[in-house]
Amino acid sequence: MDNNPFEHVPHLQERLIPIAESKVRVTPQVLAQWDVRVRAMGGTDGWCISENEREASRCATLEAIKLDQDVWVFAYGSLMWDPAIYFAEVRHAQLTGYRRVFNYQIMSGRGTPEQPGLVLSIMPSTAHVCQGLAFRIAPDQVEQETTLLWRREMLRGGYCPMLLTLHTPQGDVKGLVFAGNPAHSTYVQDLSLDETAAVVACAGGYLGPNRDYLNQLDEQLCALGIQDDYILGLSQRVACL
Repeated sequence: MDNNPFEHVPHLQERLIPIAESKVRVTPQVLAQWDVRVRAMGGTDGWCISENEREASRCATLEAIKLDQDVWVFAYGSLMWDPAIYFAEVRHAQLTGYRRVFNYQIMSGRGTPEQPGLVLSIMPSTAHVCQGLAFRIAPDQVEQETTLLWRREMLRGGYCPMLLTLHTPQGDVKGLVFAGNPAHSTYVQDLSLDETAAVVACAGGYLGPNRDYLNQLDEQLCALGIQDDYILGLSQRVACL
């Protein structure tokens, strides 16, 4: 029997959005609702990748994991306060050689086609260590929970899912990481911090203002004792706009 999932991060329990209240646990019904919204804004059949494409990506990424094994998921953005998955354990975790960047452009959720928003990805950077959380999915829930997770993170195929080593205080684990894919059409390159702030300050969609996403991230990083100078600088600039 699993222990308390929050044994290693007890104060986190009150800081996660309950699954029943999450808007990003992407069941087929939720995805159908999103599809209606996007089409109402002018979206076409190609606005997201197909379920078959997502499933192929999921199976290819996880094929190295045995059926009776847990799956760890690295959380560096909204997963840190809204995981929307059932998990058996959560730990502090860090990923060496990556950094957070607001460079993934979205036209729904936190933006619109007329005023796209920006959300996080993580990009390779040898000088950085990205600190976040690692959630462990128990073997009997891997199939269901990773399917839901792929619908959320790989809705448009905008990330590169891979298994990488995560360092945790309780030992290293191999974890699922949705890393940035700058070759994808949704990415914007070389925005200055001021240019990024100008987008985040003004954009918004049916999930709320883009700046709320940033504020939630900033607050969760502070609560977890994680310092990210890029996020801090961006938050200070957005607060002034």
